[in-house]
Amino acid sequence: MNYTILKSDIDLLRSAGVNESDTRHCLKVAGKALEIARRIGDSGIDQELVGRGALFHDLGKAKTHEIDHGKIGAEMGKKLGLPQSVTDIMEKHIRGGLTENEASELGLPVKDYALKTLEEKIVIYADRLVDIITDGIVVIHDEAEAEKRFEEILRTWEKYSKNETTLNRYLGYHREIQELIGRNEG
Repeated sequence: MNYTILKSDIDLLRSAGVNESDTRHCLKVAGKALEIARRIGDSGIDQELVGRGALFHDLGKAKTHEIDHGKIGAEMGKKLGLPQSVTDIMEKHIRGGLTENEASELGLPVKDYALKTLEEKIVIYADRLVDIITDGIVVIHDEAEAEKRFEEILRTWEKYSKNETTLNRYLGYHREIQELIGRNEG
């Protein structure tokens, strides 16, 4: 199945109050996440979950751009009737899935935000890649270069890695996903 983002979902994102810049970001993340899911080629990947999770991951930015936008977005998503699997991605995407201790340090509800599914990891990885590709901080010539240089970029630019714990989490997702892509494309 090749899932395509629905116009009704884009309209829902906008009607919830997400500004055009953040909407464009969400659309880019959804596109990148679906591309990665297709490159992995596993028919067991829920492409609809990948696409919708990526599209709505920053819904909370309709209310705030602070660290709690994931929690707020998940609450908004529940009120809008989004599936739990989508709101889970929204809530967990902050720094790629926080531990209870990290959540406490950041003033978020104390619980385990660890990513457990491949779909969740694909969305978070795509979000980080889109930031690298679009921020203009790192000079890259094409999107493939962002993937090839992912580890170097995260180790060099703290903006993308935040701290050692977050860095290691992102590197783990990168390696896992690239291995899956390599198996399919190889």
